[in-house]
Amino acid sequence: MTRLSKLDRSVAGRVAVVTGAASGMGRATAWLLADEGAEVAALDVNRSGVEETAAAIVDAGGTALAVACDLADPEVVETVVEQVRSELGPVDILINNAGIAAGAPVEAADYEDVWAAAMEVNLTAQMRLVRACLDDLKRNGDGRIVNVASTEGVMATPNTSPYTVSKHGVVGLTRALAVELGQWGVTANAICPGPIRTAMTGDIPEEAKKKYARRRVPARRYGDPEEVAQVTLSLVLPAASFINGAVVLVDGGLHAKSN
Repeated sequence: MTRLSKLDRSVAGRVAVVTGAASGMGRATAWLLADEGAEVAALDVNRSGVEETAAAIVDAGGTALAVACDLADPEVVETVVEQVRSELGPVDILINNAGIAAGAPVEAADYEDVWAAAMEVNLTAQMRLVRACLDDLKRNGDGRIVNVASTEGVMATPNTSPYTVSKHGVVGLTRALAVELGQWGVTANAICPGPIRTAMTGDIPEEAKKKYARRRVPARRYGDPEEVAQVTLSLVLPAASFINGAVVLVDGGLHAKSN
């Protein structure tokens, strides 16, 4: 049968950089992109974890490069992107997923240290990676950027202001990039996950998770990392060329609920 549509829904052969790929949403995203034929550069500060992610992709017949790096180090980013170009080729897709949970009450003695760490990892590292990949992303008129924020990027919780402000910053950065880079066919979108079963939420007791989900989440459960990864995949498809500057909530209805 002759196809009636003209937009491509395949990422096969495209080079994707995924940060925070040692576990959780980053690992799920790396695996899913590889399942769909992308060549994946998996980045994380956790060497053993990111090597496990890449090894699983290779064992399944995919292409992956593991890069252990600390993206909070400004001298690392350019070197890492050069390595990706050398081993996989120019970057087509950038998934800024790496982040840390950095919360403290505003009167805490170490508040400014927590603030600085949150901004460096959650926000500034995203900006640096975008800048390092920009020529690649612009070259064919179809580059894709997905910045992972949080529901804290559109709301707020007490005693977490460094994290909350950093995630609001991710949303602002994404919208600004969408406006600035759209002329070159580069799209920039943000994902705001709600309660997801990741290492960041791993220390929360199971009963507390269930209680929170029953009270706050219309879906009445925590989400799975792959449920976030599937949304990410949708945003980086060549066919997603007119989705730009979107802030997509993946939270089971948390933000829609009034109380």
